[in-house]
Amino acid sequence: MALVSIACESITYEEISDKTPVAELVTYNKDVKPIIEANCIICHSPGGAASFQPWTSYNQVKNNIDNIINRISRPVGDPQKMPQGGSLSPSQIEIITKWKADGLTEN
Repeated sequence: MALVSIACESITYEEISDKTPVAELVTYNKDVKPIIEANCIICHSPGGAASFQPWTSYNQVKNNIDNIINRISRPVGDPQKMPQGGSLSPSQIEIITKWKADGLTEN
């Protein structure tokens, strides 16, 4: 009789779905804009709670990048963490941070 031992590793869904590697050169239109549109535009557009600071264009996001990175990188529970009531995935934060490091390229 053979005894087989299998090791199990506990991985959360977020860890599995967050394995997308960051593109070599991060650009606004290809990489950052979809994240902003899916997570930020609801508040940072005309009529939104943060309409005073819109992020609906490349220049608006580029000009606010330091504030954006500061707010999305805050720990859970910090009242100034964005997006409100949620959090970007670690890979989304890395994409936005890498975009700044790569020179804030539009296309």
